[in-house]
Amino acid sequence: MTLATKKLTFKEYLKYDDGTDTVYELVDGELIPTSLGTGKHGGVAKFLERTFDDESNKMGRNWTAQRFAVGIRSPRGERWDTSRIPDVVVLPLEQWQSLANREAVIELNEPPPILVLEVVSESTQSTDYRSKRSEYAVLGIPEYWIVDPLQEIITVFEFSSL
Repeated sequence: MTLATKKLTFKEYLKYDDGTDTVYELVDGELIPTSLGTGKHGGVAKFLERTFDDESNKMGRNWTAQRFAVGIRSPRGERWDTSRIPDVVVLPLEQWQSLANREAVIELNEPPPILVLEVVSESTQSTDYRSKRSEYAVLGIPEYWIVDPLQEIITVFEFSSL
């Protein structure tokens, strides 16, 4: 569903406010509202966030998992006016802290996150399995996990090593 007829630049997207609590991804300059998801979707995302935080601590890694909190600017074709908001992003704590006083979007000139996880819902199956997979690969994100509670499987894509 497209809300604006005029395509937005990435800069306009960062400043966009329609006066509601709706969260949008920017895809090819068009605002795409993100769905709230089911309780199961939110529960799976919360479990993943906590699990990755716990495991990072056990491994002595200075990483943090963030749920619904980090945008990733990504390509589509030759355009760079797309920003995804993954369900869970794992990134170095220092990188997360660098986002404290600005838009929480990882830009093209910044290191990619360590891991991106998407929890599939009926409305996001095609995007999670196809579009985001290719976008995240181009960005050099080392791993992309698709957690699919509908099929009860986890698919792991390794694009490069850490």
